[in-house]
Amino acid sequence: MVEDTTAPQIEEYLRASDQAFATWSQTPAAERADVLDVVADALDAAGETLIPVAMRETNLPEARLTGELKRTTFQLRLFGQVLREGTWYDARIDHADADWPMGAPRPDLRRTHIPLGPILVFSASNFPFAFSVAGGDTASALAGGNSVIVKAHSGHLELSALTGEVINKALAEAGAPEGLFHVVFGTEAGKSALLDSRVKGSGFTGSIPGGRALFDLANSRPEPIPFYGELGSNNPVFVTQQAAKLRGESIASEFIGSFTMGAGQFCTKPGTLFIPRNSGMREALATAALPQGAKLLNSRIQSGYVEVLEALSGHAATEVLVQGSDPLADPPSPTLLVTSIEDLLADPNALQAECFGPTAMVVEYDDEAQLVAAASTFEGQLTATLQAEESDDVAQLVRVVASKAGRVLWNQWPTGVSVTYAQQHGGPYPATTAAGSTSVGTAAIARFVRPVAFQNFPQHLLPAELQDANPLSNPRLVDGRPVS
Repeated sequence: MVEDTTAPQIEEYLRASDQAFATWSQTPAAERADVLDVVADALDAAGETLIPVAMRETNLPEARLTGELKRTTFQLRLFGQVLREGTWYDARIDHADADWPMGAPRPDLRRTHIPLGPILVFSASNFPFAFSVAGGDTASALAGGNSVIVKAHSGHLELSALTGEVINKALAEAGAPEGLFHVVFGTEAGKSALLDSRVKGSGFTGSIPGGRALFDLANSRPEPIPFYGELGSNNPVFVTQQAAKLRGESIASEFIGSFTMGAGQFCTKPGTLFIPRNSGMREALATAALPQGAKLLNSRIQSGYVEVLEALSGHAATEVLVQGSDPLADPPSPTLLVTSIEDLLADPNALQAECFGPTAMVVEYDDEAQLVAAASTFEGQLTATLQAEESDDVAQLVRVVASKAGRVLWNQWPTGVSVTYAQQHGGPYPATTAAGSTSVGTAAIARFVRPVAFQNFPQHLLPAELQDANPLSNPRLVDGRPVS
């Protein structure tokens, strides 16, 4: 049994993390990259031990967890590549210019990014590897030169402890500073660390109420800190009339596959599907075969799912379109509800509620102009999807959904978030607490570093990436021009 971290232990972890940061932040980026590779190798090697524990604690199948562990170690190695390439510095050099046209001489200015300090990461329940102890927040924070304290999720405590042991052993073997990484357990441990002045930033993936409470704590400190929370998303899908006519049955089938993937426990699950009336899509959805029910991650998620499903299905404007035999059971069979666009526009807050599990809402419309009005009612989203044809006049709809979502998809599905250079996994509140950031992809490193400019400094006191000799050979912007 994993016990809660005590107050003396937290104090020791914070002290050690602060000391380790002083060393790790000055460790050359290429050396940090080598350490991340060692951690990734260790996690891969420990898969046969970690995956069975994850299966037992989360009810997730072996194939899913095997793929997720591969994703986890891939993103660690990808951050290592970014460190070696040097693009993350966003280094900019302006040489002194006596004839600068603003009317006064330009001084020698050189801008780069430096790490923040110890970072507190709150693990997610639904991705016990990729958004947990060794997940993207940990990888990006370590890559940026920060020490890390992870607050383990209550849904997989044993796995969190084991993963932390693997990471710490790997860090020691790689020669990383002692105290660079810790895992803490218990709600009070997380709150205590978040309020400690030595912690300089935090990442979170979870519910809107929990994330908002932590966000408020982070901002209530005498020194507020950046809190990067991913909280909730409905991820609407808009089907045009022409797309429904040409591909209605396949869109219906693909939608069912997407909203039931992982028992509907993805933050990018499409929760609302807009379809044209009398297009045949309602009938295709109503007669489609739904997958069998699958156990949800834990009892708390199960009870929360049932509560939201009962509220949605009990709404006067909704009816069941298709449903498995035991929609409220454990495991729950999938449910598709249906309403009209007029009713959705009349009560958007209630009918757009995120239902974390295998339930989605179908909304019938008459005129595509209604889609623009409907899209405008949504709060911030991680994703929004258009199922449309190139000849469709959807420019205005695209503009509206782009103002609402961090990632906009064309004729694909939002479930499945690739770890890439251009990925954006974030969006306006309540999708996240910081719309200008991403928690997936190489740009995630930007959350845990900050810019600093050096003016008129001698070469030997400048960070390596800002020196004229460019010993790192990293890309830079020199006098406003890209230079490799």
